[in-house]
Amino acid sequence: MARHEKQRIRDVGTLKALAHPLRMRLYRALTVAGTATASQLADQVDEAVSLVSYHLRKLAEHDLIEEAGTGRGDARERWWQPSADSISTRSSDFRDTPEGDAVHRAMSRLHSRQLAEMYDGYLDTQAAWAEPWRDSAFSSESLLSLTAEELRALGVELGEVVEKWKARGKAAREAGDTEGRENTAVHTYGFPFRT
Repeated sequence: MARHEKQRIRDVGTLKALAHPLRMRLYRALTVAGTATASQLADQVDEAVSLVSYHLRKLAEHDLIEEAGTGRGDARERWWQPSADSISTRSSDFRDTPEGDAVHRAMSRLHSRQLAEMYDGYLDTQAAWAEPWRDSAFSSESLLSLTAEELRALGVELGEVVEKWKARGKAAREAGDTEGRENTAVHTYGFPFRT
């Protein structure tokens, strides 16, 4: 399968495959690593290699990850990589069936909890980071009054900004410019609410 830049999940089977706590953690760890073996990922998520291998095969069955080929170390080990640089979902793709709607909500809640855990992990270790990193990290909330169309446009614009910085970091790493670079999480949400 040819690697894509972006992959939008539109079928319930693929969404179910991702809507599993360990699979979502493995997908995120593999995205950060770029390529990895089941053994390497098992060390990162503190699970048995056999269990990790099983879940990697499930992600591969749904084209969320793919084999990255060999050429690194032991040729008997399978190297994996994400099938796309990023994935996304939209609730509108799953509204037509009660099952699809329920799976999308469950996956979205799981994703939200794992993102909150990532941020909590940063807060727990914040003092260990050098001052420039502590001074650069941010958290903000803005309460806006928008139409649905304006919210959609804001989401597209924020996505373009994130993609610009993602491409910049990727190009720098590919050029060997890794000095001072760290994996960085940027979480953005936009949703309506009533008081």
